[in-house]
Amino acid sequence: METRERRRPQFRLLLLLLLCGGCPRVGGCNETRMLEKLPLCGKAFADRMHKVDVWKWCNLSEFIVYYESFTNCTEVETNVVGCYWPNPLAQGFISGVHRQFFANCSVDRTHWEDPPDEVLIPLIAVPVLLTVAMAGLVVWRSKRPDQLL
Repeated sequence: METRERRRPQFRLLLLLLLCGGCPRVGGCNETRMLEKLPLCGKAFADRMHKVDVWKWCNLSEFIVYYESFTNCTEVETNVVGCYWPNPLAQGFISGVHRQFFANCSVDRTHWEDPPDEVLIPLIAVPVLLTVAMAGLVVWRSKRPDQLL
């Protein structure tokens, strides 16, 4: 009986650790350690990116695996030191990596313009007039149910 009673607190502690594996440390976020560990993730990402041709750096499909690994690394290292992820310091670090590798990447967006009025007015008017005409035809036919056309 006595050994059972001694095992209960150990079991509870083990259960607590298993259920709270990703919980932040009691001491809180150690920002200094986080800022020491994050550059290791950045260096690993930089080493991998240098294997990719520079002209392919703007094509996400060329390095998505490396970027996912970098993101996971920053998340793990941030959580290890008891910080939440993302946080302003980690985001600042990630933004710095973006500036280093993706500063020359621009987002090509198509600039949409409205069509000229000669095209736009018929595209709006025809469906409206057809809707009114069909509603009128339904009302007219519903008043004369016994006659064929």
